[in-house]
Amino acid sequence: MLPASYRISRVQRTLQWFEQDIPLLNMRVKDLSAERQKSAKRFAAAVIRQTRAELEKLLREHPECRAQARKHRADGQINPA
Repeated sequence: MLPASYRISRVQRTLQWFEQDIPLLNMRVKDLSAERQKSAKRFAAAVIRQTRAELEKLLREHPECRAQARKHRADGQINPA
């Protein structure tokens, strides 16, 4: 099994990637119908919510890793929710 700090780091990077991709998603879906744009954006928002929830769950299960997570947020690696 992977160490908790590694798993937390991976989820943080994934969350950062998803959040930074929102402007690109908007560009990718701009030629779709309004309904499909809305659907794509809802799906992206749901994935981000789920990823944040996973990160919070990992941090609750491994409180010793919270300091590292705070450092990542302070460094601007994750946009605060």
